[in-house]
Amino acid sequence: MEHNSEMSARSALERLKNGNAAYLSADSSIGDISPSVRQKTCEEGQKPYAVVITCSDSRVIPESVFSAGIGELFVIRVAGNVMDRTQLGSVIYAVSHLGCRLAVVVGHTHCGAVHAAIHDEPDGYVKFLTDEIRLAISDEKDENKACRLNVERSVRVTKEALGVSDGDESGLSVVGAIYNIDSGKVDFLSEA
Repeated sequence: MEHNSEMSARSALERLKNGNAAYLSADSSIGDISPSVRQKTCEEGQKPYAVVITCSDSRVIPESVFSAGIGELFVIRVAGNVMDRTQLGSVIYAVSHLGCRLAVVVGHTHCGAVHAAIHDEPDGYVKFLTDEIRLAISDEKDENKACRLNVERSVRVTKEALGVSDGDESGLSVVGAIYNIDSGKVDFLSEA
């Protein structure tokens, strides 16, 4: 499959939605991981059509969830899908150097990091994650609502870093989504 880094944010979002629809009825991954696509991306470089920022949870596999193959998605994973300078630097790289027009922050149901931010008092490095999540969720105790609030904050932080505002004319878009662990369905929180 030809990858197009000049794809509009709206077209990229539609492609993600169609990929998720295909995933919902698939028994195995349907993204192109063939030797020919590996060789092509080796020789010609990567041309992903979207940036996906998501949790490190092993049940969330962005390439499978969106029926994508090698070179199609620029994936950034961190527990709780929190955004700090490192993740933001990766997003900015994908936008400025690879031409991605869409960034999607994907949270998920049954998130251990969100649960820890609500119910636990972690220390050490885990506290960096839960502190970021607590900035997003405040005193929210419902884990599904907290997950959404956390995604919405990461979307805002990413938009600020990219200089994208609502009604932006640049063609660049940042949207949020929630992956439902039980069904595999991705619910997008807004349009590109």
